[in-house]
Amino acid sequence: MLPMPKSSKRQTTMTELLRQALSEAQSLYAVTKATGVPKASLIRFLRGDQSLRFDMADKLAAYFGIVAIRRTGR
Repeated sequence: MLPMPKSSKRQTTMTELLRQALSEAQSLYAVTKATGVPKASLIRFLRGDQSLRFDMADKLAAYFGIVAIRRTGR
């Protein structure tokens, strides 16, 4: 009997969640006003030109209600 393949379900990354939320936001200006994260940083992040600092990612996650971070037992 062949072994069962491991689950191929891939966890969605925080980067993917934030990019999706930003692309669906009403306006980047509104996100900037609410979070204090500079609009230029949001644009560069959306284009994939740069990543976000943790403090900026935390502010955006709170703004969009993203709470998908947890530590695994590794």
